[in-house]
Amino acid sequence: MIYLLLIINLLTIIFFGWDKKLAIQYKRRIPENTLLGLTCVGGTGGAIVGMLIFRHKISKKSFLLKFSGVVLIQGFLILCYLKFFRFLV
Repeated sequence: MIYLLLIINLLTIIFFGWDKKLAIQYKRRIPENTLLGLTCVGGTGGAIVGMLIFRHKISKKSFLLKFSGVVLIQGFLILCYLKFFRFLV
């Protein structure tokens, strides 16, 4: 499971960097839904690192709002998961 998360996060960083490169070259971009999808399936850390390293999508408020929503939902689901298993133990 850890290896899968590492791969997803690395892939997310690569996608954010690739999208930044495409943006600089005025070429067709990676859809925001793809970037958010990678974030949603476990690439949150990679997305944050990619946004900071490449200075990409950090000033686009609509993207940051969607990104924050994904992170909040993930946090809520993790909290529910932990509370559920704590109840069982």
